[in-house]
Amino acid sequence: MTSSGLIVVDKPSGMTSHDVVARLRRIVGTRKVGHGGTLDPMATGVLIIGVERATRLLTYILGCDKRYVATLRLGQTTLTDDADGEVVTVADTALLTERSLPVPAIDAGLAALTGEIDQIPSAVSAIKIRGVRSYARVRAGEEVALAARRVTIRQLRALEIRRTPEAVDVDIDVVCSTGTYVRALARDLGAALGVGGHLTALRRLAVGDFTVDEAGTLETLAEGPEAGTIPLAKAAARILPTRRVTAEEARALAHGGPLTAVGTAGPYAVLDPLDDLIAIVVEREGRARPEAVLAPA
Repeated sequence: MTSSGLIVVDKPSGMTSHDVVARLRRIVGTRKVGHGGTLDPMATGVLIIGVERATRLLTYILGCDKRYVATLRLGQTTLTDDADGEVVTVADTALLTERSLPVPAIDAGLAALTGEIDQIPSAVSAIKIRGVRSYARVRAGEEVALAARRVTIRQLRALEIRRTPEAVDVDIDVVCSTGTYVRALARDLGAALGVGGHLTALRRLAVGDFTVDEAGTLETLAEGPEAGTIPLAKAAARILPTRRVTAEEARALAHGGPLTAVGTAGPYAVLDPLDDLIAIVVEREGRARPEAVLAPA
C-alpha cells in the first residue's frame, strides 16, 4: 500500500511541474499525486509533491513563502520576461558600463522592489482572462493587460554582479510571498534602470521550511520513494500548528464532528494520542470544525 506523505523533489530544468507529478505517479504506484506550487520548465529546485491523503495538505503549502536564487539579465527584454522568450529590445551598450549603471544604482533598484509591492504578472503566464490562459491569448496575437497584484518581497539582495559588453547579469537571493513572479522582478528592475531586463536562471531553495537540502532527485526517488517521504502527521506539523486530542475526541472528529475551541487562530492540525493526523480544523463560534478529515477510512 502506498504511504500518504509529502515528497520534496529537486525539479530538474526542462520539465514542467505536471511532468514531475506524472513521473512520481509511476514511481509511487498511485494516481493520487499532486504538487504544491508550479515551477516553470526552465526553473529548478524545490517542488512539494503530495501523495494519497497528503494531497489534502497541498492547499496549505500554497500560502507559504518561497526562497529563490536567480539571475537577472539587464540590457535585454524578452516577450516572456525570461530566457525562453524572443528578445524584444536590446539596450545601448553605453548604458551598461559601470559608470552608467553603477552597483549602487542596481542595489537601489532592488531596494525599491522590496517590501509590499503591486506587481503586474508577466503577460505570458497561466493567469486566466475570461476563462482563457493569458499566455494563450498572447500567442494568439492579443495584447494582454493584467491587473497588478499585491505581493510581499521580504528579502531581495544582489549576490554577484557580472558585466559583459552586451549585458549585466545580477545574481539575487529573494524571499517572497506566494504569487510573486521573479521574472517580473527582473522586468521591473530593468525598466526602472532604463535598460530592460529578463530572468535567465531560477532555482527555488525553499517552500516554507521545506528546503532543497532535503530534496530528492527523480533518479534517487525511483530507487526508493519511501526514504524520501515525509509521513502525513510530520508533514502537517511542519506546515500548521498542532493540537493533540483524546482517543474519544479523535473518533468524533474522524466522523466529521466538532471539537471544543481552544482559541487557536487559523487552521491547525489535530493529532490523536498515537500522533496520527486526524483532521485540519478551523475554529468558529466556539467550535473547532474540520476543513479536511485525513484519518484513514
